[in-house]
Amino acid sequence: MTKQIDTFQGQIKEYTGTIVLGGTTPSFDLESEINETFPTDHITEELIHETTKQFIGEIDQFPPVFSALKKDGKRLYEYARAGEAVEIKSRKITINEFEITKIDGNSVDFRVICSKGTYIRSLANDFGKALNSGGHLSALRRTKIGDFHVDNALSMEDFISALPQKAE
Repeated sequence: MTKQIDTFQGQIKEYTGTIVLGGTTPSFDLESEINETFPTDHITEELIHETTKQFIGEIDQFPPVFSALKKDGKRLYEYARAGEAVEIKSRKITINEFEITKIDGNSVDFRVICSKGTYIRSLANDFGKALNSGGHLSALRRTKIGDFHVDNALSMEDFISALPQKAE
């Protein structure tokens, strides 16, 4: 089955999560502390819904500097943690769907269906910028990859009880 890893990883993915507007972090999520804050009083629910449209389809996305991508044989997060600046090139990714599922103050819950290589942390950061504010990811869950959906998953307890028992 290990020979099929690339096939599985290349499939369309679905995520749900929460973007917090009004602040950015260097890692684009809660791995690092908020480094800048921005006003949010101009942001309306209508503007949030309207802004999602500019992310649908094939777009250029810059991976976060805190990522495992390699540059010159070194992981980007190694440069970031050492405080070294590094040039990151954008990549083409596809967002098939970007749906806002709940808005609670500055917390925006979403569902995204996207291609391999999409960084949802970068999407959160870019979404905040597009709203003339800041944004970072505070929660993320992959809910689907290809035909595999989390709703069809087994709990750990059910998985363990389904394993063949060894005779002692």
